[in-house]
Amino acid sequence: MKKTLVLLTAVIMAVGGLSSCAKKDKVDIGLILTEKSMINDGTYNQSAYEGIQRYAQNNDVTYKYYQPETMSEEYYLKAVETAVSEGVSVLVMPGYNFSTVVFILQDRYPQVHFIMIDAVPHNGRFDSDDFEEKIAPNTYSVLFADEQAGFLAGYAIVKDGFRSLGFLGGRAVPAVVAYGYGFIQGADFAARELGLAPGEVTIKYDYTGDFVPTVEAQSKAASWYNDGVEVIFACGGRMGFSVIQAAQSIEGKWVIGVDADQSGDSPTIITSALKMISHSVNLAIESFYQGDFPGGQSRFLGTDVGGSGLEMKNARFRSFSPADYEKILNKLATNENGIATSIIKDMGVRPSELPYEYVIVEN
Repeated sequence: MKKTLVLLTAVIMAVGGLSSCAKKDKVDIGLILTEKSMINDGTYNQSAYEGIQRYAQNNDVTYKYYQPETMSEEYYLKAVETAVSEGVSVLVMPGYNFSTVVFILQDRYPQVHFIMIDAVPHNGRFDSDDFEEKIAPNTYSVLFADEQAGFLAGYAIVKDGFRSLGFLGGRAVPAVVAYGYGFIQGADFAARELGLAPGEVTIKYDYTGDFVPTVEAQSKAASWYNDGVEVIFACGGRMGFSVIQAAQSIEGKWVIGVDADQSGDSPTIITSALKMISHSVNLAIESFYQGDFPGGQSRFLGTDVGGSGLEMKNARFRSFSPADYEKILNKLATNENGIATSIIKDMGVRPSELPYEYVIVEN
């Protein structure tokens, strides 16, 4: 990782002259996509772009998204350099992949205000003593209480009558882990409320290793469904489409979407665990133009401020009602009996070792 950062620094020096190129049409707000041609991905990129559009169209400012050629720091950097050369004042960077890039560029371009979604700038040196996270005054890190959204998904699905569940994540990055652990605990909480026997709810739990659709991910999801799993929480961006394809091929199987309302992607989507990316991006941009940009800090947005939740408007639950949802949502938002603060996010604990009596988790 250290070598990667050194190389990244070298690339910055090599392409730094781009910002002094001939002037192009001025762009006020920019979005760097996590990969090429993914503006309609139904999750991170699309939600962030919708937040930008809402503000820009209502306030007569220009906006644009930039497509990296591949998912690599070098091409993320080139996309940022292009945005800077076009005069961008606010740059939205959605996702964990941008952490090391922003770590360097926030100092190089103090005139640019970076809005990081679900990530904190760091130097990438995880395996060394000089690992560092740094949020410069021109950077605002927006994080979400993903464990609360995962909790709501697990709670609702068990309350709705499901007993054999699955969690299939992309990579084990903090947001995905938080979703998964919250999902387990929500299922356990509901099982206790319903008075189910210990171990009556089972959860198969695994990561695919990537955030893109693959034959392997679809095969794993299909094997889980064939083994009796009724619904899978597909927590891995576009990887979820592999789970959807598997569910569509087997009658009576369901999927829980992630990050944004994915009900339109397939009739197998029963609900989606939400992080309010669009709304949060809109508010962050508004704060910049009002002269109150919350730079230099990171904020966790949970149910108490409408930052995390569960899709109910287009949900396909059998019996779990809006009233049921409002009841558990209020408990989380007010932290009743410590319910919100008790949700574990300890990445060092294997899912099967989490101390929950009413749910059996299989790695």
